[in-house]
Amino acid sequence: MFTHVTLGADDVEASRKFYDAALGALGVAEGKADPKGRVWWRTDRGSFLIGKPIDGGPASCANGGTIGFYAKSPEAVDAFHDAGVAAGGTSIEDPPGVREGGFGKLYLAYLRDPAGNKICALHRPG
Repeated sequence: MFTHVTLGADDVEASRKFYDAALGALGVAEGKADPKGRVWWRTDRGSFLIGKPIDGGPASCANGGTIGFYAKSPEAVDAFHDAGVAAGGTSIEDPPGVREGGFGKLYLAYLRDPAGNKICALHRPG
């Protein structure tokens, strides 16, 4: 459904370090900077990028917004969480683990990145 997701960051290098670690734990290659100073992570599932807001204003996180990243296994979710915390992120909500709801069982971990954006890694057990 989505081709890409973009998040603003005032400190692009701190966010790059965080996402290289957290997404690297999910098997995503390190981000690559473009000529405008934005950093891109690309997979066959889509692209994710961070950068300073184009309008020159400060970056801000979306209250109520979450971006979810695909994880191949519960172990990958745990690695995402641990790498993200080690790289300057903040663990939020419940610890990584199984949640049950209207979509069945999901294995999730939630973090806030250095800019305050809420992200998660999600594995759907077979």
